[in-house]
Amino acid sequence: MTARKASINRNTKETSVQVAVNIDGFGKTNIKTGINFLDHLIISFGKHGMMDLKINAKSNDGIEHHLIEDTAITLGQAIDKALGSRIGITRFSYASVPMDESLAEASIDLIKRPFWKSTLLIKRSKIEDVSKEDLEHFFQSLLQNLNSCIHLTVKYGDNDHHKVEAAIKSLAVAFRNASTKDKKQKGIPSTKGSM
Repeated sequence: MTARKASINRNTKETSVQVAVNIDGFGKTNIKTGINFLDHLIISFGKHGMMDLKINAKSNDGIEHHLIEDTAITLGQAIDKALGSRIGITRFSYASVPMDESLAEASIDLIKRPFWKSTLLIKRSKIEDVSKEDLEHFFQSLLQNLNSCIHLTVKYGDNDHHKVEAAIKSLAVAFRNASTKDKKQKGIPSTKGSM
């Protein structure tokens, strides 16, 4: 399997976003979006997904929603590009991750057939420095652009910060396992012969 790395630059009137990803990394991250809680979530995603991630994202119009959305889109597209043909991967995985009183689960099929469903159970209008709707949109935009089938569910919890953090960690662990090279898998992991 060739090196699974990709870089994508997304430049619009609204934002400038540069993302570099190495799926076979060691969880090293350098994340700069200017939004503390967003940085925290992406750092957790890289750390627990064992991906090296570098993101430099800047707003050109001063609208936080655009910056969060475009960061998620570009990150998802870079990971999809780094996965390449997906030959020789495990393909399916599942992870359940607790965060104190909260529990989140992620199920992933890295088939190139996009479908996503997420349930975050956020109650507050804002978590740290990010609004509820922007957090939900971050996950939506990321999952849509990973070009995979992903179900992400917060099962329960009391603290919204913990719920969202459990969600990103479960997604990271499930992705790490699904994208792992399978020594027994000699070709495309599909009965169709195509992803």
